[in-house]
Amino acid sequence: MIRDPDSHRLLIDTVERFVRERLIPAEEEVVATDAIPEDIVGAMREIGLFGLTVPEEFGGFGLTMEEEVDVTFALTRASPAFRSIMGTNNGIGAQGIVIDGTPDQKAKWLPRLASGELIGSFALTEPGSGSDAGSLTTSARRESGSDGDVYVVNGTKRYITNAPEAGVFTLMARTDPESKGSSGVTAFIVEADSPGITVGKPDKKMGQRGAHTADVIFENCRVPAENIIGGREGQGFKTAMKVLDKGRLTIAAACVGSASRMLDDTIGYSLDRKQFGEPIAQFQLVQAMLADSQAELYAARSMVIDAARRRDAGEDVSLHASCCKMFASEMCGRVADRCVQVHGGAGYISDYAIERFYRDVRLFRIYEGTTQIQQLIIGRGLAKRGSSFGR
Repeated sequence: MIRDPDSHRLLIDTVERFVRERLIPAEEEVVATDAIPEDIVGAMREIGLFGLTVPEEFGGFGLTMEEEVDVTFALTRASPAFRSIMGTNNGIGAQGIVIDGTPDQKAKWLPRLASGELIGSFALTEPGSGSDAGSLTTSARRESGSDGDVYVVNGTKRYITNAPEAGVFTLMARTDPESKGSSGVTAFIVEADSPGITVGKPDKKMGQRGAHTADVIFENCRVPAENIIGGREGQGFKTAMKVLDKGRLTIAAACVGSASRMLDDTIGYSLDRKQFGEPIAQFQLVQAMLADSQAELYAARSMVIDAARRRDAGEDVSLHASCCKMFASEMCGRVADRCVQVHGGAGYISDYAIERFYRDVRLFRIYEGTTQIQQLIIGRGLAKRGSSFGR
């Protein structure tokens, strides 16, 4: 749902100009330094990019889902690393508080997340549990002491996005040691400078330099009981699933943005590159690869917009979100492969952006639920419903 088309168009124009004038020219610097330049992070704060989805009453823009994916289409025409630094504040690092937080929790944390003063991070995955969130082993034991009613947290989280920069974690931990599966999991807000937290060295990844992940180790970390998201034990898994449903739509939109950048770069290359006396864009087999990419890109964009509108209308879009994430991430990988092929030998050389994007977009098929996990979610959902949900 686009609430105010004129204001939204102004926001999109601002983001497109920012991407064109600031982000794309800085891509090589990000690769060389493995960091987003501070002046760009500062500009993101000024534009308000850290608070796109935080409600207006807490200093954000309060975008609808449709408005958010539309901004994401524009923003992710630049390297995915740029979205990553502010993406957790709009997604998994803050949405648990937005969706299920108490009034006091929202008032305390959301304004600082919206301004970019704090970077939010989502601490769910562990060395022994990823998509199977119900099998996590990080424990949170309740006790009373001189510092009041607290939970003592112990465990290790892995591949945590923005952990090195984080000011606050949304932590999933098991508060009922006797429980099995998801029933004993509770969501906490944990300040990153709390005693007992150690952040490991940033992971060395295949792609997305400048977007950092790392282990986060909790050793007898004491978290106030008032920091349970929503104030109730055992609701963490439900909170995590709500957050991931929304996050999967945003990742799908990021796949569309990246694919559109790769395809546009490749169309430009195919018009400039000549063989046998004419641009390779005139060759039918090259045209076939471009056409297949355009058709799949259009399909993915349409899916994401439809699912976003359904969510804005109050529908349960869990299966729609999984369809979008699965199709869009696989589409993005196919587009990347075709674009490298059209570039020929140049596509294998780091002088061209497509070489970097080819590595960067591979992650889309893995995080926030692999393609195979999305297939399971969709298949099990259909078996439970006993019908399709295409209408």
